[in-house]
Amino acid sequence: MPVSQWRGDGEAMCPQRLVLEHVTSRWGVLVLIQLLDRPYRFSELRRAIGRVSEKMLTQTLQTLERDGLVHRDAKPVIPPRVDYSLTELGREAAEQVRALAQWTEQRMADVLGARQAYDERRRAYDEARDIQSRAS
Repeated sequence: MPVSQWRGDGEAMCPQRLVLEHVTSRWGVLVLIQLLDRPYRFSELRRAIGRVSEKMLTQTLQTLERDGLVHRDAKPVIPPRVDYSLTELGREAAEQVRALAQWTEQRMADVLGARQAYDERRRAYDEARDIQSRAS
């Protein structure tokens, strides 16, 4: 289903939309980009990402594993050792996400400028509306 045909009302989310949401979620993006470097153990990945709860990281990894993007390698040793890495599919997705993250970094000054211009226009509009309502 082309992106242009996705329903915005959330009634019947198509599988593509769900995968896109998983890949572009707050933690999904960070996990994918981090795993591009190398495999990580859970605690290493949590420290590398920062400010993610254990529960959220677990849920994100499970979701990405279910989608075939992350590989979970549990080694039968004591203490248990679990490594997370990207599958080939996950590497493709992570490279796309990283490209978007790099674009964001490169264009941040433009975004900040646009925000400032918007805020100034909005403030002027609100002030004009307030003056007009007081005059009525």
